[in-house]
Amino acid sequence: MDSRRLRLRLLIIALIAALWMAAALGRLAYLQLFRYGDYLARAQHQQQKIVPTSPKRAPIYDRNMHPMAMSIEVDSCFAIPSEIADQALAARLVSRVLGVPENVMEQRLASSRSFVWLERKLSPEKVERIAALNLKGIYFQKENRRFYPKRDLAAHVLGYVDIDENGQGGIEYALNNRIRRNSGRMMVLTDARHRWFNSRENGHDTSSSVVLTLDEKIQYIADKALAAAITETHAIAGTIMVQNPANGELLAVANWPRFNPNAAKDSPPEHMMNRAVAALYEPGSTFKLVTLAAALEEGITTPGEVVDCQNGAIYIAGHRIRDHKPFGLLTISDVLAKSSDVGAIKIGLRLGAPKLYEYIHALGFGSPTHVDLPGESRGLLRRVENWTPISVGAISMGQEIGVTPVQLINAVSAIANGGLMNRPHVVKELRRNSQALSVDSGLPTNQPRRVLSARTSATLRLMMEGVVLTGTGKLARLDGWTAAGKTGSAQKIDPATGRYSPTQLIASFVGFAPLNTPAVAILVSLDSPVGLHEGGQVAAPVFKRVAEQTLNYLGVLRDVPIRQKVLRASRGKELSGSLPDITDFTPAEGTSAAASMNAVPAAQIATPLPVMQTVALTDHHEMKAPNLLGKTVREVTEECLRLSLRPTLIGTGVAVEQIPSSGTMIRQGSRVTVQFGRMVAGRSHRKQEHSRW
Repeated sequence: MDSRRLRLRLLIIALIAALWMAAALGRLAYLQLFRYGDYLARAQHQQQKIVPTSPKRAPIYDRNMHPMAMSIEVDSCFAIPSEIADQALAARLVSRVLGVPENVMEQRLASSRSFVWLERKLSPEKVERIAALNLKGIYFQKENRRFYPKRDLAAHVLGYVDIDENGQGGIEYALNNRIRRNSGRMMVLTDARHRWFNSRENGHDTSSSVVLTLDEKIQYIADKALAAAITETHAIAGTIMVQNPANGELLAVANWPRFNPNAAKDSPPEHMMNRAVAALYEPGSTFKLVTLAAALEEGITTPGEVVDCQNGAIYIAGHRIRDHKPFGLLTISDVLAKSSDVGAIKIGLRLGAPKLYEYIHALGFGSPTHVDLPGESRGLLRRVENWTPISVGAISMGQEIGVTPVQLINAVSAIANGGLMNRPHVVKELRRNSQALSVDSGLPTNQPRRVLSARTSATLRLMMEGVVLTGTGKLARLDGWTAAGKTGSAQKIDPATGRYSPTQLIASFVGFAPLNTPAVAILVSLDSPVGLHEGGQVAAPVFKRVAEQTLNYLGVLRDVPIRQKVLRASRGKELSGSLPDITDFTPAEGTSAAASMNAVPAAQIATPLPVMQTVALTDHHEMKAPNLLGKTVREVTEECLRLSLRPTLIGTGVAVEQIPSSGTMIRQGSRVTVQFGRMVAGRSHRKQEHSRW
């Protein structure tokens, strides 16, 4: 009986044990097979935290591979709040070092038990001071920080980044996905005793470095000149742009006000505006270049035509428009040189609204240039059917239209290079592992398009030289190089009255040098200068300053003798002997030549002919223009230099046409424009001009 009872008890115990084991195994199987992912996630949430860290950005260089932006490693401070015994004390001590309110630091520490950023990307001084506190639970982590070694140099082109290294302006924003590698991450692990350790992984490097068309030395020249102009004129803002007219490359883009991208958050938003591509303004008299270019291209006027400027006043649709000076009879060249509004209006009225609108649009106004910088404005150009009866006159002299600096300098570059319009750009190439990559920016390719004939461009260049030699731009005359340009003094709208202000103006000058082989086009714009406020007074001298330094830096050969007084001032003593003979004439080739210039560096644009005897251009006696027809480029050049004439050469082959014609009375030092082509059976054949756009 006892043995049977014992066996029953053992059986019951075994059955209970089996049921318990089955339940345990079932529960274990359930947890492992069905709830594994849930519990693993909960464990990871308690024990580890993945924190994204700033990715490394590829560097940005200027055209000579000088670094303009780079990434460096700095320390960021974080805390594991569960390890901090006295959070209030820690918050008070750390807040004093970081300059953060104590209550804000306490809120940060209370926001999590496992991980919290206290401050990211600290200066070495702050890192040292926090480390000296020796607080348990306070640690440091290496992160990447964007650094701009030249500070505010070209800041509006480069842009800046936020705390997470995302581009917020300029090239940093436009090419953010190409410059920025994939984000890195930091994993913080905590064991049962609340001790932590971490591991860091960097993202896969798919970034590309950027090589800009900017030249840091030319950029420095432009920045210094703009800062000096702002100081001298007390203007509220300004822009200087330097462009290679052969291919549209922007060599310098300077804006005022400036900002330091290393501390972008300390600058107001208006300082970060890239005025070169975003600022709209009425161009004023600089826009007369467009009016006269259209008239010359259409053949409705010539440089020597005389117009009556009516003693400085004209009526249009019942409105009286007055010139800045009372002019009488002026040639078209003098209309440009002396900047007569009445003369420009008369030419615009001849063109008519549809034709004027056609050329304005063709020269790039009223539509974006597609420069590879963010924030570009398309300008302001009303449709021709919305023009009022006075609009033709107003637009002919640069009112009722809004342009951007990049639009204006690009149009002038087209005049300089023989009539071809290029897309302005600042990105030269992308590079990865020393290999050049294609720039897939989604922008149109830089295929030049013809907007003016080579003949019209040459004529207009000669007229623009008159602005510098005898007109409103005399202060832009260079020592050692020929130059051409146009002044502008555009009245601003007074917000209080809605009318043009008599004192608030935008003074500007836009031009290029040298005349026959332009190496640079330069725009200067000063907003609301105080005191002297006309473009010829305040902007033209800045053009001279930038152009002379830039041409000298690029090694562009001089094409006119330097005046003795300039040499004496620069050398500090009298010069002995005569000036050296310098010749720097290169014929423009029309379409093919201008297109081929795209591949030529700016410093090599001016290629001299063999040196020949140059007669000093000091005596301006009258003489008859020589007969140059049938002569080669070299023969024409030699003949002009022998007679102290200055040639403008268009095309290749032999001379088939000249302005002024043979036998015309001219003065020594005058310019002679010569068209070259080929002679067939006694007839001259010039290259036919194709569609303008």
